[in-house]
Amino acid sequence: MNAMTPIPRNDLIARLPEVRGSYTANAPLSSLTWFRVGGPAEVLFRPADCADLVEFLAMKPADVPVTVIGVGSNLLVRDGGVRGVVIRLGRGFTGFEVIRQEGEIQIRAGAGLSDVNLSMKARDAGLSGLEFLRGVPGTVGGALRMNAGAYGSEVKDVLVSARWITALGEMRESTAAELGFGYRHCSAPADAIFVDALFRAVPGDPETIDARMKEISAARNLSQPVKSSTGGSTFANPPGRKAWELIDAAGCRGLVVGDAEVSEQHCNFLINRGNATAADLETLGETVRRRVFETSGVGLHWEIRRIGTGQGGGA
Repeated sequence: MNAMTPIPRNDLIARLPEVRGSYTANAPLSSLTWFRVGGPAEVLFRPADCADLVEFLAMKPADVPVTVIGVGSNLLVRDGGVRGVVIRLGRGFTGFEVIRQEGEIQIRAGAGLSDVNLSMKARDAGLSGLEFLRGVPGTVGGALRMNAGAYGSEVKDVLVSARWITALGEMRESTAAELGFGYRHCSAPADAIFVDALFRAVPGDPETIDARMKEISAARNLSQPVKSSTGGSTFANPPGRKAWELIDAAGCRGLVVGDAEVSEQHCNFLINRGNATAADLETLGETVRRRVFETSGVGLHWEIRRIGTGQGGGA
């Protein structure tokens, strides 16, 4: 793991409202991301529950920036760390409830629940429709934010509605249509924090559901570097094209910057070979983007979210 760049201690916590959750100053973030790189958060806040988060947002100083992270599966934290407050939703946001009414079955899932666990809980309840989430790394909140999808299905296909909190601590609820989903896109405000979601489900045989989930898991293990320190799919597929094909055609498979590498197994994945910095990974990604544009005229867009200070550039 690379050495972290410390953010000097200051009095930020003293300016923040009292909470039932926890604050941690100068909190390491590299261990919270799948890439295992990046600097610390000036303050890391783990709210106890939704009410705690609402009160924090309503009472915090307006000049304090807020950044929300999930399990860090599709996240690159830059080496300079993240200023302000980084919020990580924990146990208080991992609820799972089956709702049966008027002949319909719905599942309410907390934004901090992992997509994989949601698919497994639905299977155990004999409910089908969410099997594709077995192939989506991350949490429900992240899946909502980017309309995550895999193996022919997307969040928008099964979502009924989602609850979210504004930057001022106001609770809102939006239907799937109101969230304006597109390919890897959601039209919710950038500073909205999802807290839970309601999904449609249908009765199914747990063994049949499990068999489908095992197929998805096996396909993912075969095609992706799941045992490496990676951030998942790096670039969104351009309309009518496959990002990995463009990257391969540009000669970027196996390309290395520092200790960051374009995966030989799936070249739309970047890998930390052990001692990469966030700058190595971002510079590698920007290099791939430049080469793809030079060879194909197609501009790739990052699917991985990049936060913090200390940006890498094209080489």
